[in-house]
Amino acid sequence: MGSFAQASWRPTPWELKSLARQQHVQGLGRVDQLWPRLEQRHGALLAVDAPHAVHPEHFTYAELSQRIATAAAGFRSLGIREGDVVGLFAENSPRWLMADQGLMRAGAADAVRGASAPVEELRYILEDAKAVALVVQNADLWQRLQWPDQLRSQLRFVLQLEGDAVDQDVITWADLLAAGAGQQAPDPDAGRDAASAASTTATILYTSGTTGQPKGVPLTHANLLHQMRSLSCVARPDPGAPVLSVLPIWHAYERSAEYYFFSCACSQSYTTIKQLKRDLPRVKPVVMVTVPRLWEAVQAGFEDVLKTFPASRQRLLRAALANSSAYCLARRQRRNLMLIPLGRRQRLMARLKSAGRWPAHALAAKLIWPKLRLQLSGGQLRFPINGGGAIAPHVDSFFEAVGIELLVGYGLTETSPVVSCRRPWRNIRGSSGQPLPDTEFRIVDAETRQPLGFRECGVVLVRGPQVMAGYLRRPEATAKVLDADGWFDTGDLGMLLPDGSVVLTGRAKDTIVLSSGENIEPAPLEEELVSSPLIEQVMLVGQDQRQLAALVVPRLEAMLAWGAEQGLRLQADLGGTPGDQDLRRLLRGELNRLLSLRVGARSDERVMGVVLVAPFTIENGLLTQTLKQRRDRISGRDRESINALYGS
Repeated sequence: MGSFAQASWRPTPWELKSLARQQHVQGLGRVDQLWPRLEQRHGALLAVDAPHAVHPEHFTYAELSQRIATAAAGFRSLGIREGDVVGLFAENSPRWLMADQGLMRAGAADAVRGASAPVEELRYILEDAKAVALVVQNADLWQRLQWPDQLRSQLRFVLQLEGDAVDQDVITWADLLAAGAGQQAPDPDAGRDAASAASTTATILYTSGTTGQPKGVPLTHANLLHQMRSLSCVARPDPGAPVLSVLPIWHAYERSAEYYFFSCACSQSYTTIKQLKRDLPRVKPVVMVTVPRLWEAVQAGFEDVLKTFPASRQRLLRAALANSSAYCLARRQRRNLMLIPLGRRQRLMARLKSAGRWPAHALAAKLIWPKLRLQLSGGQLRFPINGGGAIAPHVDSFFEAVGIELLVGYGLTETSPVVSCRRPWRNIRGSSGQPLPDTEFRIVDAETRQPLGFRECGVVLVRGPQVMAGYLRRPEATAKVLDADGWFDTGDLGMLLPDGSVVLTGRAKDTIVLSSGENIEPAPLEEELVSSPLIEQVMLVGQDQRQLAALVVPRLEAMLAWGAEQGLRLQADLGGTPGDQDLRRLLRGELNRLLSLRVGARSDERVMGVVLVAPFTIENGLLTQTLKQRRDRISGRDRESINALYGS
């Protein structure tokens, strides 16, 4: 066969300079060895702040390093040794970080999950990881976790991070620090070289479990250290730069990013979804890691506020936004930062368009967008890094227009997680960016597994130092995704661009196969549909059916107003009214209109029916902890409505 596409890292001078700044990470054998170096270099700088925690705390790098050493000595006094696994079930806080790093310093690994995860899942993780001890967030979680005596007896101790212990078998955070006070911090690497130390397991993360039981993913210190070094090619914050942390600290994405930001001596502040809007102007972050749902919420919030303005001001802002969006698109076309390459004539036309729209854009960029950025992100956000899914095109375009360059990355739990990210100077919308250092991509045919060429869609394979060695005690599952040459099968569908950028087009297991045999990738279609102001969430269905259908979570107020404009009589909950059928018919037409506007739209990418459903949330089990849809569970909950749509 002919040549095939393969992408690997192509360093720029900026990236090489950034990597040089991370030499102090290059020489580490373990993640926890970072803290004494930070104490020595940046001891007086604020390391972490948690104003909303049950125990509000803040620590300098010197204080944080000393607390980690004390926690490590405390864990050793409680019997933790090299190679042990300890369950750590809690949410973001400095105490989580100190427990995590204290366990690593003691030579152990932690099996992590959030405190809000289902109890059955937490029990499964504790047993599957063969944990010898447990760290929980509070007494409430410990009481919810009660399980049979034979499983409980395997634990040497239970540590509670917050509050007073309600069980005589539980020790408190103060007890742990008291046990380690005045003792020498352990050195698990005494007599070992850096390479041997780096190959040991640092932590065990569990896949999000969108289908079936989650699988344990042991990540080594080498996996995490690669992230701490390589993320400098995407963002390079200075010591003391403010960072706002909102994603779950136990998740691979937030965790690797936090380790990296700490290695840069940034000052991190923990917030929550509820406090985010208030904390953005308070912290004024320079860098922040996020997921698409957060940016969608921010953009939707702007739309909601805009509707409260006088009509004349609304028209002014919408006109400015439309002009800036058109200018940014023309600028990208001029620079050929597009998924589909443009010819010389098209680029010349784009140059003329951008020149024509530049004066109005420049005026808005000086007078309007700085004020909006101050409200949306604190005003000095230089590195907004998005992961955990693709950004919807309308959201990406909105933030580009107002001067916030979203840097979309890609990765999985099994890859520590980041394998690629868009760079500020090579920000191709719709892509997930170029590879990180020492990382390679290849696209293969889903059936034959033969390598494909550029812009040919297939299964995405990745290879690099951040890829796991295999699932925890699951050799058969490992063999399905990891070959002898180290290529990891991501299960994602995508293509490579000639500049090395990877473009994701769907998830192999999410593919909807219609009865006609046509394969439909729902993700890009759903991204298009949520651009509608009427829709909060959407999931397409239609496996083995003649046509697609849509489960729609409506934006209630917008939907009611739109229905009234169409002359429909609707109740506040949109259900059980004479206008319900008419509303769904009109909504189906609106969805199909949006789908028909997509570049390369196909006739089978249309919906034959729509049903309005209740929201998908973490609390009802229909979203993972990182806000990904659990498609099988959503289909199960709404099975009756789906059957009614298809008349079965």
